[in-house]
Amino acid sequence: MWQYEHAVDTDATREAIWHLWADVAGWGTWNADIEKIEIDGPFAAGSRITMTPRGEDPVSLRIDEATENRGFVDEARFEGLVLRTAHRAERLDDGGTRVVYRMEITGDAADELGPRIGPAVTGDWPETMAALVALARR
Repeated sequence: MWQYEHAVDTDATREAIWHLWADVAGWGTWNADIEKIEIDGPFAAGSRITMTPRGEDPVSLRIDEATENRGFVDEARFEGLVLRTAHRAERLDDGGTRVVYRMEITGDAADELGPRIGPAVTGDWPETMAALVALARR
């Protein structure tokens, strides 16, 4: 298994973060790597998101879990691997929010391919999460 986690604290509310997550069509406003994105239903477990990163082929994600104002989990599957990403908005004692993204790559070749694929997928998380919380603060 390969794993990576990044967190950022903000004074934005969990509700504001959730609103941006649930607006899948608007993800490109805070994630500069998205060229095109579509969802096949509501922002809920079972729906599929097709995301096309700039200059790359589309990636199919399935929403595995979604809990309003708390977070969601998506999964991508290819070449025998499962890329599972948890997105959480945790309430802080001071009233702020900790936004946490955590990816786990599992599967038969995860130990070999995870260290190559994982950093390519998660490399922009600090910038993407900073843009997300900046927009949520408005």
